[in-house]
Amino acid sequence: MLPQGVRAECEKKFGLSVIRASFIGGGDINEARLVEARQGLFFLKMNSKPGAIYMFEKEAAGLQLLNDSKAISVPRVLGAAQAEGYAFLVMEYIEEVERTQQFWERFGRGLAQLHRHTANQFGLNHHNFIGSLPQTNHQHDTWSEFYILERLEPQASMAVSEGGLWPGAAAGFDKLYKRIADVCPREPPALIHGDLWSGNFISAPKDTPVLIDPAVSYSHREMDLAMSQLFGGFSTSFYHAYEEDYPCQPGLEERIDMYQLYYLLVHVNLFGGGYAKSVQRIVERYA
Repeated sequence: MLPQGVRAECEKKFGLSVIRASFIGGGDINEARLVEARQGLFFLKMNSKPGAIYMFEKEAAGLQLLNDSKAISVPRVLGAAQAEGYAFLVMEYIEEVERTQQFWERFGRGLAQLHRHTANQFGLNHHNFIGSLPQTNHQHDTWSEFYILERLEPQASMAVSEGGLWPGAAAGFDKLYKRIADVCPREPPALIHGDLWSGNFISAPKDTPVLIDPAVSYSHREMDLAMSQLFGGFSTSFYHAYEEDYPCQPGLEERIDMYQLYYLLVHVNLFGGGYAKSVQRIVERYA
C-alpha cells in the first residue's frame, strides 16, 4: 500500500527493509501508513501537494527541538524525503495505550519543564507551519509584538481577504492589538509545542507522554495551556501537575480567550467560517 517510489526511497535513504504497509489514521491534512520493516514498525505520513516537503522538514526540525529539551518524549524521526510525486516523513511508530492519572500527571510536569526552556527573544530561527498554513517566527523583544505581527495579523488578514469574517473585523482587530500588552502578563519566552490539542500527543506504554505534530516557537507559555482547553480540555490531573511545577500568574482563565483567538483564526482559514462567530466574540470582548 505504498507507492513503489516511496517504498524504494525508504529503503535507499533510511535503510528500511520494507515488508508491508497498511493504512492508518493520519489527520485532516496527510495520508498515513503503518510500515512494517525488518528493523521494526514505523509511521509514515505523506502528501502530494506542492511544497509539502517543506512542511515535513519543519515538522522534523520541531520534533528535534522538543527532543533536545529533554523535557518530554517525541518519536524518533528518520527524516523527510520525496518520491513519485509525494513528500513524506518517516518516524518510529509508537503504540498508544490507555491514559491513566499517572500519565496525565507526568504530562503536566513534562510540559512545565518544556516551558522552562527559554530564549532571548520571542520567535524562532526559522519559520514553520500550523497545520498546513505557514507560520512566521521573526524574532521580537516583546510578546505583544510577536503575537500581533507573527500570529494574529497574518491569520486575520487572510481571513478578512477571503471574506471569512464579519464586516468591520479589521478595525476590531486594530483595537484588540492595543490591549494585548495589558492582558497578557510579562514572562520570558518559553519553548512551546504550539498546537497542543488532544490529537497531537500519544499516551505511550509506561505512562509516557509523547508529543507529535508540533508548531514550535519561543512564545508565551500560556498559549499551550489555552490551546489544550479549546476543544474540551485535558484531565484535571494534567493542569494540577503543571500548576504545581510551574504556577501561572493569577487570572489565566480570564485571558484564555486572548490566546485561543489565534487558533480559532487558523481554523477559520483551514476549515471555513464556522469558527468566525467565536472569533468575533473574542475580538468584541477585548476591543
